[in-house]
Amino acid sequence: MLRSMYSGVSGMKNFQTKLDVIGNNIANVNTYGFKKGRVTYKDLINQQIASASAATDAASGMNAKQVGLGSALSSIDTIHTAGSNQSTGRTLDLALAGDGFFVVGTILNPGSVNNQPNQNNTITGSIDGAMDLSYTRSGNFYLDDKGFLVTADGQYLIGRAGNTASAGLIQIPLTAKSFNIGPDGSVSYVNANGTLDDAGQIMVANFANEGGLEKVGGNLYKESSNSGTIDQGTDGIQLGELSVPGEDGSAAIMAGMLEMSNVDLADEFTEMIVAQRGFQSNTKIITTSDEILQELMNLKR
Repeated sequence: MLRSMYSGVSGMKNFQTKLDVIGNNIANVNTYGFKKGRVTYKDLINQQIASASAATDAASGMNAKQVGLGSALSSIDTIHTAGSNQSTGRTLDLALAGDGFFVVGTILNPGSVNNQPNQNNTITGSIDGAMDLSYTRSGNFYLDDKGFLVTADGQYLIGRAGNTASAGLIQIPLTAKSFNIGPDGSVSYVNANGTLDDAGQIMVANFANEGGLEKVGGNLYKESSNSGTIDQGTDGIQLGELSVPGEDGSAAIMAGMLEMSNVDLADEFTEMIVAQRGFQSNTKIITTSDEILQELMNLKR
């Protein structure tokens, strides 16, 4: 069989994957905090027709003769460039200006007393030992029926709890008259007596390789074996291993704003055209190879 036919098949499969990624990008053009994907390719092995030869006293050297056998996927990257910020005027809409992720989670084994936040909403030991942690750039948060800061799916926002030095949940009393979130993540509220109290501080997580984080749906990411980890020891993630917003290169928090998707429709439509034409070109290779095989079949007549 002709090598070109199999090369065309490999190209078609790869452009199908590219169109899948483009379709997902366009579907999430208005998803808060969404980071677009990108597909890259690499060539497959080359069949050696003739090896290279060195020069001699009588003649010059010769280059190798190789025929490529198609292409393969090299990577599907997540592009963590910043999206534009949209002003909402809502206090619990938070955008990150810079690198970092909000830390959210659900309580592990909620029936276990040891894994329940205590009366100060603090977590004893490591954060990941008591919570199933995820990370997100989507900053649309809410208050639940007890005053805890949560995501739209009900996951707790993690940070410094109250005026303690421990990690935990951030809770605003239901009797609070008003509350405010500062650029450094500090959450303060005016209590019933009219005085200002500390409800805690939102912290952010930074990874050595944020492109290595795994998307798990719901605007959430999880650590992977190639993303790096926040835990710098063997004792699990501690509060001190998270970053204060706006310090040491971490993102500052902008209240009343939301980070939009970084998908650019003009780029996506351009890439769609490139993928479509590439797919069509590979089908032409297969059609032409088939016609040549048909001619070979006709030689017997």
